[in-house]
Amino acid sequence: MTKLVALLQFLLALAGCSPGGTTWTSRVDAGPVALHSKASVQDGVARFDCVRSSSGACHYTLYPDACGGDAACRLAPLQRFSVASGDSRQLTGMVGFRPCVRLDDVLPGADCHPAAAGGAD
Repeated sequence: MTKLVALLQFLLALAGCSPGGTTWTSRVDAGPVALHSKASVQDGVARFDCVRSSSGACHYTLYPDACGGDAACRLAPLQRFSVASGDSRQLTGMVGFRPCVRLDDVLPGADCHPAAAGGAD
């Protein structure tokens, strides 16, 4: 039975239908300010598409899933990087993360909101 399941997963992967992926979409459209980003991860391969950004780039911060979107989480980001508007970036070996995307390169908290100025550490 295990061989049959493995064969089925292999055939689905060949057809581009691997189960278990996650996709995040972020969109801001407020007059001249616009951001449209898509991020997805499947089988440890993450893809970040900066579809459109009025600032010229999407700025990504990846937090561990363990933070659960909690602003009080003190775990450090796993990675930070920027992708030019209209471009994409792919990373391998990515599991257990939540992406935050912004128009600017300000470091957001694990809840994806800007950290409060002068906040307690």
